[in-house]
Amino acid sequence: MSKPRILVTRRWPAAVEKILSDRFDTTLNADDIAMRGEALSDALGAYDAVLPTVSDRLPAAVFDSVTPRARILGNFGVGYNHIDVDAAKARGIVVTNTPGVLTDCTADIAMLLLLTVARRGGEGERQVRAGEWQGWCPTHMIGTKVTGKTVGIIGFGRIGKAFAQRCHFGFGMDVVFFNRSPVDPTEAARCGARQLPTVEDMLALSDFVSLHCPGGAENRHLMNATRLASMKPGAFLINTARGDVVDEAALIAALKDGVIRGAGLDVYAAEPDVSEALRALENVVLLPHLGSATEETRTAMGMKVVENITAFFEGKEPPDRVA
Repeated sequence: MSKPRILVTRRWPAAVEKILSDRFDTTLNADDIAMRGEALSDALGAYDAVLPTVSDRLPAAVFDSVTPRARILGNFGVGYNHIDVDAAKARGIVVTNTPGVLTDCTADIAMLLLLTVARRGGEGERQVRAGEWQGWCPTHMIGTKVTGKTVGIIGFGRIGKAFAQRCHFGFGMDVVFFNRSPVDPTEAARCGARQLPTVEDMLALSDFVSLHCPGGAENRHLMNATRLASMKPGAFLINTARGDVVDEAALIAALKDGVIRGAGLDVYAAEPDVSEALRALENVVLLPHLGSATEETRTAMGMKVVENITAFFEGKEPPDRVA
């Protein structure tokens, strides 16, 4: 029996690519350039499985323009709002993701962003690299103390809980959160956190607001101009979730006008494009989607995909099926 034919849309860790190549008839993206609509449609028609990443946009139009041969999308990532899962499901295509393995690394990046924007680390590094630092003085580049402050979390899944633990037990922060469904108070207390009934209640109390909710339609622009204006004066916004959770135009205005003091971002609405207006602001820390970017985590993510597609082609239920 011939091996299933699969396409890996970007370069993955070498150890994972080797396993995929051993088990399947595997095509790798040697140039590591993100694929666009027509190429992705062609891939759905030519391969038994396509293994996309967040850089691959798969709206309904991609599925509409082809009679798919593909029977499974093994997504490299926990978030899958770049895939129209309803369109995939309508065409009998299974979708899987990679939960659990990137929790700690993403929580670490959220903590890095919080500390960096609070203590103006990005500005300071740019000043030193430009040769503009004139030496220590008592009023130079004054930031905000983190210990003892209140952090509000939107979305209390695995990553939100891990971030809460870092904030509370590592930095003595008071942690409050909003989650669409109730969380057992005992479970929340283990993370040093307490649940509030609305986003607005949480925003009113928080010196820092960190986003850990899914992207997609129900959370699109969850942080809009009204909610940004509801944050405490001098508060900071941290986003390691998905770019579309924040209205970027409203965020830029809030940062320029001093509605909030600063922001730390690892994700953007139109990745990899980041607006010039956002890049020009000193009170925002910008990272290139590094949430899961450790050797250990990216390899573990790839192995999750291997497990999912292996199970599928063996006639078993993929362990991380989302549609």
